[in-house]
Amino acid sequence: MDTRFDELLDFPTFQTFKVMGVADEKLASQVIACLQEHAPGDYAPSVKPSAKGNYHSVSVSVRVTSKEHMETIYTELAKIELVRVVL
Repeated sequence: MDTRFDELLDFPTFQTFKVMGVADEKLASQVIACLQEHAPGDYAPSVKPSAKGNYHSVSVSVRVTSKEHMETIYTELAKIELVRVVL
């Protein structure tokens, strides 16, 4: 992943990751489990259903320490089977 995060942000910083995926009760817990593996912390995700209820968005603020750390989190969140988009 070739991003410009290091040019745009001063690390360490808090970044809100918004994960959109299939409306499944396991989505939020899988997102948190992934985050705990790469950035351990006490997370309180915000979960919102889509208008038709087919998808959920999970927003979580995470302390990231570097460009590489942020890229790793984006990559690992995208690998979760229920996830469709990571913003």
